[in-house]
Order: sequence, then structure tokens, then C-alpha cells
Amino acid sequence: MTFLRTAPAVLCMAVLGTAFSPSAKADDHDHMTTITFSAPVEIPPVYITGMHVLPAGTYVFKLLNSSSDRHIVQIFNKDQSMIYATILAIPNYRLRPADKTIVTFNEGIAGKPEAIRAWFYPGENWGEEFVYPKDKAVQLAGVTKQPVPAVVADVQVEVPTPEAPEVVAQLQQLPIMAVQPTGEVVEVAQVYQPTPPAMVAAAPAPVLLADKLPDTSSALPLIGLCGLVALGGALTLRSIAKRVG
Repeated sequence: MTFLRTAPAVLCMAVLGTAFSPSAKADDHDHMTTITFSAPVEIPPVYITGMHVLPAGTYVFKLLNSSSDRHIVQIFNKDQSMIYATILAIPNYRLRPADKTIVTFNEGIAGKPEAIRAWFYPGENWGEEFVYPKDKAVQLAGVTKQPVPAVVADVQVEVPTPEAPEVVAQLQQLPIMAVQPTGEVVEVAQVYQPTPPAMVAAAPAPVLLADKLPDTSSALPLIGLCGLVALGGALTLRSIAKRVG
């Protein structure tokens, strides 16, 4: 997926002092994360009737253990006694994992709450980028000047029980596209990479062939050769001396 994209003043860390509480607790199990918002936050469907916008307060985010390859996030109330939303997401890659929970938002539309964009669990490169209905995605993409993942099929945005099996089954089958800032709808693969760019492996160092014998080579063969030459010379001189005498 693409690297983390943020519009000005939409990164949760940048607005903690004004709009959102810095309080966020996380567990490795199901990536359960407790997040406190001190301002209303807009969420994508499917949400419980009347919960198009989360009021300021504390919520629990969890990854649903889906049997498909879809990424599905559920939002609970603080004590997890009620599910407010079951939301479709796609993987979002962050080059450097953070040691704290990161939540990003689409750039705000005048007079409306910030729309949540992505959620990153502490220590993870991969986060969850939320998928919006096409009409909303077109609106957000036009404001943020960035592509927004979208559901292009009709979907019931409000239900009495967003945790119902039929709701989850529907999310597992919905086609996902991407809306460009121009409003053009394209395949997700044209905008979001399935994996981060591969690191280019360094070429192996060339192997240099030695143009001389290593310094550690033995001199014994050369000494032996010299000895044979000397012996041959001595025998030759001896033979010549006998003839002359």
C-alpha cells in the first residue's frame, strides 16, 4: 500500500493538544486499542443507526478475525458492551512504525467533523485505511487532493446491529475501488501498492583474480629445482675432467 499520507493539520499527533486526547492504550491481542477523542469524529459505514459521527469520548478499536482476506475494523464503546460500527479497510503501509497509536484524518470539510482516515497500531508498519461510500469518497478526495478508497456498490450504511453476520458477509464481498482527486474512479492497484517498494539488493563485489602467487606460497619447489640443476652441472664437469686427464 501507499505510504502514510496526511493532509495539513490532520495527523492525530499534530492535533492532540486541540481536538483529541493523547490518551491511547493498546494490546497485541486483536490490536485492541482504546482511544479518546475530545471532538466529534466522522466514520464510514457500516455503523449503528444514528452513529454517523462518533461524539467526543472513549472508544475501543479492534480488528475483526475475518475468515476472508478483507481487513475489517470494529468500534466499541468504552466497556465493549456495544459495537458502534463494523468498517471495511485496506492495508496502509507506514515506512517507520511508531511506538504509539497513530490515527490520521482526512482534511476537514468546513463546518463538519474530521473524517477518520487510517489507524496504526503501535510498532506496526501496516495500518488500516478506512473505505468510504463512493459519494463521500469523491467529496473527501476533492478536498484533500489525495485518492480515497471507496465502495462503488450500494451498501446499507446504518443498521441496528453492525456486528451481525450478514453485515460482515456483505463487507467481505463488496468491490473496492479508489477515487482520484479529479473524481475519477480507478482500480485500487493503480493507486495503492499491495506491498512496499522492494529494496534493491546491492551487487556483489567483483572477484579479483590474483596476477601473482600469494605471499604465503612455499619456496620448496624452487629450491628443489635449483638443486637438480647444480647436481647436473657437477656431473657434467666431472665427466669432462676424466676425458682431459
